[in-house]
Amino acid sequence: MSGRTPVITACANGPLLVRGDVEILGDDGEPLDNPRRTVALCRCGASAIKPWCDGTHKLTRFSTEPPPSTS
Repeated sequence: MSGRTPVITACANGPLLVRGDVEILGDDGEPLDNPRRTVALCRCGASAIKPWCDGTHKLTRFSTEPPPSTS
């Protein structure tokens, strides 16, 4: 690791961008192999390559906006 401070950016209607030195673990607790300096993590739940984002949020019209008020 290069000692870069981790920064996570939540993209509107999209993924979480993770930059810096972080270890990402799979659901089995084992580290995931990723040579990239910046990764996009899925938060819509529809990616075919979870935990990585594959852009499917655009097709599903994933929204980070709160639902409209019904009152």
